[in-house]
Amino acid sequence: MNEPATNQHAIHQVTGSGLLVVAQWEAKAEEADRVAEILRRFLPQAQREPGVKLFLISRAKDNPAQFLFYELFRDEAAFKAHQESAHFRSYIAEQALPLLARRERAQYALL
Repeated sequence: MNEPATNQHAIHQVTGSGLLVVAQWEAKAEEADRVAEILRRFLPQAQREPGVKLFLISRAKDNPAQFLFYELFRDEAAFKAHQESAHFRSYIAEQALPLLARRERAQYALL
């Protein structure tokens, strides 16, 4: 989460069609650092999924309990595979979600 995401490879992958998922999380205040550590372990695995074009997670500067996800998948099937992956089930469903105070998601189609 500390390295810049804008490089030629990442920009090239964003072209074309896809499913964009934007999620906002707010961790319980006392759990924010724990959530951040879980996400640091999860992120590289999510970025390597075959159907992922771009996967970024950021943490708010003014409220470290808030996290923003920007996920671009090849299609609906790739998003479904992501949610069924072992690393999603382990890190997100089992470890991170119980530590949250709020979770919102929205899906978008690329223009």
